[in-house]
Amino acid sequence: MDKRTAVVTGGIGGLGTAICIALASAGRRVVAADLGGDRQRIDGFLRRVEGLDVRFSELDATDFDACGAFVEALEAAGEGPDILVNAAGITRDTTLRKMDRAQWDAVLSVNLDSVFNLCRHAVDGMVARGFGRIVNISSVNGQTGQFGQTNYSAAKAGMHGFTMALAREVARKGVTVNSVSPGYCETAMVMAIPEEIRQGIVDRVPVGRLGRPDEVARVVAFLSDDDAGYITGANIPVNGGLYMGF
Repeated sequence: MDKRTAVVTGGIGGLGTAICIALASAGRRVVAADLGGDRQRIDGFLRRVEGLDVRFSELDATDFDACGAFVEALEAAGEGPDILVNAAGITRDTTLRKMDRAQWDAVLSVNLDSVFNLCRHAVDGMVARGFGRIVNISSVNGQTGQFGQTNYSAAKAGMHGFTMALAREVARKGVTVNSVSPGYCETAMVMAIPEEIRQGIVDRVPVGRLGRPDEVARVVAFLSDDDAGYITGANIPVNGGLYMGF
């Protein structure tokens, strides 16, 4: 069987890089789709994945037409996405009373609209081939809410609602759709939080530490496996016990 192709949006970020490595290590051909423009960041990513079947492709996941052209090019090359990991994400934190429309729109566009943009164009090929694995990277704050994150929490909660609905639509077609909700991990986004606030977060985590990106990536690789066909519409928390629910 030919290698399956995996696309990871936000693929050169801390979490995205770990996911790319995990998928490539599982025998996938990986395309890391992310914004261009920061050559130093891209080169650093390429050094980390050297020797693996991983390549970088410039993509603005908030651009519906660009996502369509991206998927179409992969299909034309015989590399139509079999696995799609929607990991692109940003924060623009402030209380709702101080939040402006640009901060709301930016977070919803990157964190939620991008999921529609990629899935809308990729799902037809998956259905036609009778196989697909879609994994959406949500967040513990989409489950619990977080002070100063009405935009981020709304986008991440919406992502799982999208996951469950699409999972029902394609379940009989060999395509699974799941969410992973990380807690606070050792990524640039979390490490940018002031140290005293970050320590307060760690103090509330039952396992007593931040998560590692590779711990999230292992769950993504599991859900993306060919043998994971009976798990769909699920949300898998990876949060060190910060939030526990049914």
